[in-house]
Amino acid sequence: MMNIENKKLFKMLDLKKLRMVNRPIEKAHGLPNECYVDENYFSIEKKKIFENKWIVIGVGSSVPNIGDIKPFDLLGVPLIILRDRNQNIRVFHNVCSHRGYKIIQKEEKFKNLIRCPYHSWSYDFNGKLIATPHIGGMNKHNCNKFDKSKSNLKEIRSKVWLDLIFVNLNNNELDFNTYIKPLSDRWEKFWPKNDRKLIVFSQDYGHFNLNAKTNWKFAIENYCESYHLPWVHPGLNSYSKIKDHYHIKGLPNRFAGQGTIVYNPKFKGKLNLPSFPNWPKNKKQVAEYVALFPNVMLGIHKDHFYAYWLEPISNNTTIEHMEIYYVGEEAANSAKYKSLREQNFKLWKGVQKEDLNIIEGMQMGRKSPSYNGGNFSPVMDNATHHFHKWVANNLLK
Repeated sequence: MMNIENKKLFKMLDLKKLRMVNRPIEKAHGLPNECYVDENYFSIEKKKIFENKWIVIGVGSSVPNIGDIKPFDLLGVPLIILRDRNQNIRVFHNVCSHRGYKIIQKEEKFKNLIRCPYHSWSYDFNGKLIATPHIGGMNKHNCNKFDKSKSNLKEIRSKVWLDLIFVNLNNNELDFNTYIKPLSDRWEKFWPKNDRKLIVFSQDYGHFNLNAKTNWKFAIENYCESYHLPWVHPGLNSYSKIKDHYHIKGLPNRFAGQGTIVYNPKFKGKLNLPSFPNWPKNKKQVAEYVALFPNVMLGIHKDHFYAYWLEPISNNTTIEHMEIYYVGEEAANSAKYKSLREQNFKLWKGVQKEDLNIIEGMQMGRKSPSYNGGNFSPVMDNATHHFHKWVANNLLK
């Protein structure tokens, strides 16, 4: 039996257009315009993709200490990100079990309890309801007719990987370790797991946001390919040329992107940033840029790692969050390497701003009724086509 989301989807989208995405690349068309400009479609995408898949909602570095807590709204679903007493990241629905008040309104630090401001019901850092003032009448803080154990905060399935906080709202996706294994295994030859433990977030030049007037998918599909380098990123293309890039298509289809055999920017100064100790000496100039579907773009280099994750707000508005990490505390935060961090920060922010102009232009172009979803270069757009197929197949489920 067809579910409600599919009935709504098939009323607004021509199934033939979606199925054309899965044709061989030389015959395929891209996703139709409705997938970028229709607010009703966006509500279906929320259900079929953002509630069903592993989604990045932040980074562990943003809640570094026990009791640190921050709110995050995932397409209207209010969440709490918390560091518990065992230094673990926990994610809960941000709603009091009593009268449905949104408990956390801003970033805070709690010493002992998470207290709802409405009636002062309070929870511990495991989400357990432990205080219910006057629930049985004045000065009666317990009630035989009320079972506290059934009114804890509702925890959401979550996992932290490379400091990224992933959640699966509907608890119906693969186990995270199974989900991430194909990408993790791919990177083992450059960046073994022990080296990944060395990443440290940069407090001074480690974060920026960009507000993008565009659909989230344009950021992902643009990131997947290097075809645009000479025209959009002439500076980057001067030392990481289009001819030195290769395509990446994850199997199973969960990620796609590009790599380069020559990434060698020239920064001012005599110092070099420390490299990951087990990065192969014969691959010092190799870098890879992978979009892990649906909403995070990763970049690995011999001396730093970044995660560029997307917060969709509406069908035509997205917040882009950049997080940059280095090899060890000294590289990430000491005065010794500050100039290099600043130069690297400016490099990547400049690149992302160049991309911003392009993806906002694509959003405007999708308002044209003459556009059929576009064609793909059979040689240069393989990774982008890979992403379009992932979206289409998840819609058709």
